[in-house]
Amino acid sequence: MADLLFYSEPVALNRDQHKSMKIDPPKDYGFTRQTNSVALAGVEFAEASRNFPIVFTRSAGQVIPVAVLGMRDEENLFVDSDGRWQADYIPAFVRRYPFVLANQPNEQDQFLVCVDGSAMSAETGNELFDADGQETEYLATATRFMREYHQRFQQTVEFAKKLDALGLLTERNARVTREDESAVVLGQFLSVDEQALMRLTTANVDELFRAGYMGWIYAHLISLGLFPALARRMGGVDAAA
Repeated sequence: MADLLFYSEPVALNRDQHKSMKIDPPKDYGFTRQTNSVALAGVEFAEASRNFPIVFTRSAGQVIPVAVLGMRDEENLFVDSDGRWQADYIPAFVRRYPFVLANQPNEQDQFLVCVDGSAMSAETGNELFDADGQETEYLATATRFMREYHQRFQQTVEFAKKLDALGLLTERNARVTREDESAVVLGQFLSVDEQALMRLTTANVDELFRAGYMGWIYAHLISLGLFPALARRMGGVDAAA
């Protein structure tokens, strides 16, 4: 499941079971090293577009925007050997770790707060519950962040669905030629077709504008110009197209 990309042992938090447990957040971003993309919410596009190419992918019947972190599978070019993040912006998908929300079975709009069990400790870290079993401010802040992220991402799903319905998305790929003439190709992804965008009716354009989507569209289009910079991070790269 893409939403649990970094989680080795996700568990639902329980006041009784985890009352004495603490969260020891990761000291670096090494946990992201083996992923070449992460999901983005639309409100992140403006900042993310200065650092990463933003493209769309089809997953489980949905169109999802993602920040491209590497050209090859299991490759994140924005984390160095010491686990330091090498960009000015860190996507919310990464920042929420080790927490994540999960839908409660048979309960619409009801969520379980989950955490990667490998990040919990009985000795060190931030307390999750106080002596009375109530959420600490640390846990409450993390929960607010996740709920806001979930809300923003649902809005983003509707945005991508609208682009798809209007026929604005087209398949593309990115190809990098290395100095030894070998090639690396980032597999099929979707991007907005500018010509299709220009052919929209005035009513459609007005709808996108009033929904706040036009800014997101142009942030995405501008970000595609970052593929050459991403390719250069690989080293030994002659050109990117």
